[in-house]
Amino acid sequence: MSHKKAIIIGAGVAGLASAIRLAVQGFAVEVYEKNSYPGGKLSHFEANGFKFDAGPSLFTQPQNIEALFALAGEPIADYFNYQSLPVSCKYFYSDGTVVNAYTNTNAFANELENKLGEDGKKLTSYLKQSEKVYNNIGSIFLNHSLHKRKTLFKAPIRKALATAKSKYLFKTLHHINEAAFTKTHTVQLFNRYATYNGSSPYLAPGMLSLIPHLEHNEGTFYPKGGMISITNALYQLALKKNVVFHFNTPVTSIIHHEDKVRGVVANNDNHYAEIVVSNMDAYFTYNHLLKDYRKANKILKQERSSSALIFYWGINASFPALELHNIFFTKDYKAEFDSLFKLKNLYYDPTIYINITSKCEPGFQAPEGKENWFVMINVPANVGQNWQSFTQRYREIIIAKLSAALGKDIASLIEVEEVLDPITIESKTASYMGSLYGTSSNSKFAAFLRHPNFTNAIKGLYFVGGSVHPGGGIPLCLQSAKIMSDIVVDDMKKKKKAH
Repeated sequence: MSHKKAIIIGAGVAGLASAIRLAVQGFAVEVYEKNSYPGGKLSHFEANGFKFDAGPSLFTQPQNIEALFALAGEPIADYFNYQSLPVSCKYFYSDGTVVNAYTNTNAFANELENKLGEDGKKLTSYLKQSEKVYNNIGSIFLNHSLHKRKTLFKAPIRKALATAKSKYLFKTLHHINEAAFTKTHTVQLFNRYATYNGSSPYLAPGMLSLIPHLEHNEGTFYPKGGMISITNALYQLALKKNVVFHFNTPVTSIIHHEDKVRGVVANNDNHYAEIVVSNMDAYFTYNHLLKDYRKANKILKQERSSSALIFYWGINASFPALELHNIFFTKDYKAEFDSLFKLKNLYYDPTIYINITSKCEPGFQAPEGKENWFVMINVPANVGQNWQSFTQRYREIIIAKLSAALGKDIASLIEVEEVLDPITIESKTASYMGSLYGTSSNSKFAAFLRHPNFTNAIKGLYFVGGSVHPGGGIPLCLQSAKIMSDIVVDDMKKKKKAH
C-alpha cells in the first residue's frame, strides 16, 4: 500500500492520463469529478438509436495513448482499437469546388493539382517543412516544460534555433500559407489549422504551420466505437491501476499551508494528499479553489480562445458525398475571424464542420440508412451574448447553407436534436467563458504565456489540461500529463535528497 497520495481535480482526458502516470509512479491516486461520468469534453450520449460523441472529434497521434498502456504494462488491444483513414477531411468551398484531403501525400498533391490548379510540389515542400518545424521546434514545446531551466539543457535547443526562422515567430500563419501556395483555396485550407487551438490564422504565429504535419504526415485515425472509446479505455486503465474515482463530487477549495499543498475540500470534508493536480481551467483553479483573485485576473489578461456552437442531429437519410470529417467553408474567411475575435458577434456565413461517425460504423453509430451528424461552428467565447437568439439564428443559417450545398432539405430530415453552446460548455467542463482551449494563440508569445504545469508559489500543486502548457486538444492534453508527471518525479527526488 502506497504512503504517497495524489488527488486529481477533474476526470477529463488530461486528468485520466495524470491518474495513470502517477499511479504507475507509486502514488495512491484519487480523482474528484463534479460530473457523473469521466472524460470532460470527451463525453458521449445516445438518443433514439443515434450515438453522439459530444466533444473532440479528430483523432491524431495514437502513440500518446499507446505510451500510457506501455507505461502501465497493459496490452492496449484489450482496451482500444483504431484504424487509419484515407481521407483526413473533405472540403466544400462556396464556389462549388470540392477537395478531398487525402492522407497520402501524392494523392493529396494530385487532388490539389486537378481541383485547384495548385502545383503539387508546393504541398510536398510545405509538408516537409511542417515536419521539420514539428520535430525540431514543436517537440520542445510538447515534451518539455518551458518554465524549467533544465529544459535548456535537456531539449534539443540547437536544432530548434537552427529551424526557428523569424517568419515562424513574427509572421502569421496566413502569411506563411500565402507565401507557400498560389491558390486562395489552398491557403484557406491550411489557414484552418489555426482553429485547432481556437485561434485566428490572421493573428496566430506561423509556428502553427507545424499542425498539418500531425494530420497529413503522421496520419488521421478513427477509434473503434467513436471518440468516447478513448475516454473508456483510459478510465478502465486507471481503474486497473487502482485509481479511485469520486463522481458527482466537486472540489470546492484547495488546502495549502506555508506555501505547500495539503489536499482539497470536497463534500465539506478535508481530503489530504502529498500532491494535488488540477485538471480544471487555470482561471477557475485560482479564482474558485485558491481564492487568489490577483493571479486569476492576471490569467484573464490573455485573450480567450474561441468557443463552439454544436448541433447534434440524427438525420433520416444517408449522404454518400460526405466523409467522416467535412468542412463547408465561408467565402470570406478573414471576415469570419474578425467577427469571432474582434466583434465577438454572429457571422452571417460561418464555416461549418460536420463529423459523421456512422460513416465508419454504419448501423452501430446510427440506425441503418441514417446518419449521426455532429455539426459545429466556431463562435466567440461567452461575453454575455444572447445565446438563445444566436442559436436559433445560426440554426437557420446552417440548415440553409447545407441544404443548398447538398441539394436536400436538411430541416425535414432531422429526427433528433441536441445543442451545446458556450454557456453549457462552461457549466459542464469548467472552461471559463466556454473557451475550448483556454487562451488563444493570437500572439507570438502565447505559447510562453500559458500557465506552467506547476507553481512555485505552492509546492506540490500541479496543472494539466487544455488551459495550461502545452495547450488544448487531445494530444496536447495527454502531453500535459506527461510533462507534469516528469516534474513530479524530479520534485520527489529533490524532496528525498533534502531529507
